[in-house]
Amino acid sequence: MSANKKTIAILTGGGDVPGLNPAIRAITIRALREGYRVLGLRRGWAGIVDLVPEKDADNSENLAVLTEDVVNRAGRTGGTFLHTSRTRPSHLPKAMVPPHLASKYTRDINDVTPDVLKNIEWLGIDYLIPIGGDDTLSYAERLQREGMDVIAIPKTMDNDVPGTDYCIGFSTCVTRTIELAHKLRTTAGSHERFLVIEVFGRYAGFTALLPTMAGAADRCLIPEHPFDVEKLTELLVQDRKKHPSRYSVVLVSEGARMLHEEDMSFESAEKDQYGHRKLGGIGDKVSASVKELSVKFGDHRRVNVVNQRLGYMVRSGDPDALDSIVPMAFGNLALDLVLRGTVGRLVAVRNGIYDNLPLEVVTGRKKTVDVSRYYETERMRPIYDFHRQPIFIMTSDE
Repeated sequence: MSANKKTIAILTGGGDVPGLNPAIRAITIRALREGYRVLGLRRGWAGIVDLVPEKDADNSENLAVLTEDVVNRAGRTGGTFLHTSRTRPSHLPKAMVPPHLASKYTRDINDVTPDVLKNIEWLGIDYLIPIGGDDTLSYAERLQREGMDVIAIPKTMDNDVPGTDYCIGFSTCVTRTIELAHKLRTTAGSHERFLVIEVFGRYAGFTALLPTMAGAADRCLIPEHPFDVEKLTELLVQDRKKHPSRYSVVLVSEGARMLHEEDMSFESAEKDQYGHRKLGGIGDKVSASVKELSVKFGDHRRVNVVNQRLGYMVRSGDPDALDSIVPMAFGNLALDLVLRGTVGRLVAVRNGIYDNLPLEVVTGRKKTVDVSRYYETERMRPIYDFHRQPIFIMTSDE
């Protein structure tokens, strides 16, 4: 590598979403044509943690040299061909410390950042472009403070990275949620049942609120406001009576919780490296409750339930149009910043306009639904107010 040919490294962390590969493609093609060398760090932060900084070491599982041919083949597909993980180098369990570092890091939880920085230097990386949610990007912000030149791209179906209206994966998630909800209506209507659909959304309810606004459901439950399940049942019974096919639909964010419950619903007690337990089960709780309570509000007849968790169906497969276009724009925006030598930034959409802002925003606050502006708490549905709102309604982060 010539002294003038600088190196850009790309990684994808956290959950996979459609739109990651188009972003990688956009960055790579533009960077190569501008004269940069491009590396792909595999499996998120795990690739740079597990890397063995020796000339003859086999690091094919940890990184790849990216070419136009490689990214063109992958650029139209879903997921991430660089693969991903939820590895957090500042909180690495002893069992995940790579063998060549085992004698150095012996605590139950270890901060291996010093070796991450050494590996970055050994690879000759000049600019790091991580693509991820607030967990992945919070560690990127740590590296920026340690002296690494970072330009970050927001990705998460929940659309809850602070500072940006839009995160890669959000549009496909909303599109799939609407499509699948409409498909499930045929069964709910055929059997005259309630339809309870659990969707993603740990702390923010955008993925339940926006599809409901688009007609995918009669009601929605979001993490930002605890719900009264008796009131919900009463509303669903009313909705069902009004519907010619005698069914009604509610979308339930995975992070929603019932009134008087202190915590969310979890599948197990196990936590990932960012301290998150795997969510799941609130849809089951809602289904069981509305089924039993329906007797109270439904002419003394119990209403059965179609209960479905959408889960990975909304994050797998190819990106929709928006999740093909926005990642392309984000990739080019990142390269614009590289060419200007402007680092420590998050590329973003702000009130419908492409922009960038300091990377520190990802650790400064949480991005959630403004309940007072966008959610009718008594009716458990969106507020339909569109005047001078950005196209991604309810997602602007002012």
